[in-house]
Amino acid sequence: MRTIRFTIALLGLSVGLISLEAGLSAAQAGCNFLPPVGGNGSSNIVKKRVSREKLIGRTNWNTDFAVNAPYSSFKLFFTADSTASGTYPVEAFLKFTDGSNLRVVKESMTPPIGTGKQFGPFTVPQGKQVNQVNFKIGAGSDPNSTGFSYRISVQGCN
Repeated sequence: MRTIRFTIALLGLSVGLISLEAGLSAAQAGCNFLPPVGGNGSSNIVKKRVSREKLIGRTNWNTDFAVNAPYSSFKLFFTADSTASGTYPVEAFLKFTDGSNLRVVKESMTPPIGTGKQFGPFTVPQGKQVNQVNFKIGAGSDPNSTGFSYRISVQGCN
C-alpha cells in the first residue's frame, strides 16, 4: 500500500514539474526581440563602440528599437565586448506615442568582457503605449569609456 501511495505521489510530482516547465517555456515564448530603428533587418542585436562627444554632428550614443506590437513589458540587454575593463554609462527610456518618455535605467556598469546585464522587465504604465525603446550609452558622463564596444538588444513581452 505504501509503495502505491509513493508511486502516485511521484507521478503527481512529475506531472506538476512538467506543467511548471511548460508554463515557464510558454512565458519565455511570450517575448520577442525588437528591431533596431534604421537597422537592415539582418539582426536585432546592435553592436557599437562608445564614441567621444562631437562639436558638430551627432554622437552614436542613442539607439532606438521599434515597438512593432503592443507589449505589456520590456527587457533590455547589455553586453560588454571590449577586451579592457571599462565603465559604461547606461541609460534607457521607454518612449510613448504621446511624445513623453520614462527613464527606466540610469547606472554606470563595469562588466567583464562578454558579460552584461538584463534590465527589467519594465511594465508599461497604465494608459500609455510604447512606440520605441531607447538605449543611451555614452561618454558624456565618463570620457574614459570612449572606445569601449558593446552589444544591446530589447525584447517586448506579454
